[in-house]
Amino acid sequence: MKQEPEMAAADTVEITEEQFTAEATAFLEANAKRKAERREFVWGEGPDNAALFEEIDRERERQELDEAKAWRATKYDAGYGWIGGPVELGGSGLPRKYERIWNQLEGQFDTPDGGFFGIGLGMVAPTILTHANPEVSADVLPKMFRADIVGCQLFSEPGAGSDLASLQMRADRDGEEWILNGQKVWTSGAHYSEIGEVIARSDFDLPKHQGLTGFIVDMNAPGVDVRPLRQMTGGENFNEVYFTDVRVPDSHRLGDVNQGWGVALTTLMNERAAIGGGSGGGGSFTKLAAMATHYGVNGDALTRQRLAEIYTQGKVLGWSNQRTMDGLRAGRTPGPEMSLSKMGLVRQMDATSNFVSNTLGEKLAVDTGEWGTFSWAGYVLGFPAMRIAGGSDEVMRNIVGERVLGLPKEPGIDTTSPFRDLRVGTQRSE
Repeated sequence: MKQEPEMAAADTVEITEEQFTAEATAFLEANAKRKAERREFVWGEGPDNAALFEEIDRERERQELDEAKAWRATKYDAGYGWIGGPVELGGSGLPRKYERIWNQLEGQFDTPDGGFFGIGLGMVAPTILTHANPEVSADVLPKMFRADIVGCQLFSEPGAGSDLASLQMRADRDGEEWILNGQKVWTSGAHYSEIGEVIARSDFDLPKHQGLTGFIVDMNAPGVDVRPLRQMTGGENFNEVYFTDVRVPDSHRLGDVNQGWGVALTTLMNERAAIGGGSGGGGSFTKLAAMATHYGVNGDALTRQRLAEIYTQGKVLGWSNQRTMDGLRAGRTPGPEMSLSKMGLVRQMDATSNFVSNTLGEKLAVDTGEWGTFSWAGYVLGFPAMRIAGGSDEVMRNIVGERVLGLPKEPGIDTTSPFRDLRVGTQRSE
């Protein structure tokens, strides 16, 4: 199915949806097993795992990563690894609707977990496609979509988490290279990534939003030190990364010098699209309703109200995401409305966490082996991270207020307040 690079892009869209579906199905039938028919959910039966983040040891993680890489390479070589990507960069050059068809088909088969590539392909790759040197894009993107290399995102810092523009990691130019020094934190997948997208401060004399520059960095370069961070869930999904005199060629710069804020926004909008489009982990409404029935509280008015709110929030979130996805399929770039989806998901997850805590009580904190109890601890303990991932709740509200609703920008150290003359000790001149 995959077209040769020398073929014109117009030729790649001639395949009909029926032909594509038939060919893709044949490929999947030949290379994967169909999932068993999904049974109706019954409380006490089936897998008992509601955690937001799967806690596995590094050895098992590496094994699963190798399996996921092998599967991604197989489908990429067959033309299904980057269906909507430009032909000249190794994609198949097909409209977005074919990606949707593929995802629906692949979901019917038992294939390795592709979550390892979510950040790299969903956030970093679109940024590289938009801002990187064409030669670098042509080299890096095919390798990313084939899973020859994995990408991570290096934005947050210990002193600049929610306020990304306040980051202090240095990028000093040295001829045709840049020297990076500083620390990043909360970096998912840094320990198994080959490249990373990093934003650093290249000019400390400019206002904080204007002195930033983006780069693609080799995660195996001398001076890059990745250290795991243990969460209260017990897992180590995140890392802190130290850069000590790490050299990056200028050809691996993203965008223009000191224009890294625009680069960061490209990544963040795609990140919020990915997070906002999530399903909330193990907290499906069906499970929650079954939990209420099992513990005999499904007739309680307050419990029913909480369940109704969770269901309503999920439906509204789904409609909002559908509108956003339709826009993306139409070619529109993710915008500040992504913050609404992210806020909606967090709100639903908060309601789910509270519902589970109130219903299970002490069963949530003590592992007695009872089905559907202690397993929810991974959800409740993992949920707070979602308030921060992709931008904190407070930052999301500011974005929606300022860029969606058009409200005045919140006063800060880099903004002018209309009330500056009313501050204590300030003389107002007439």
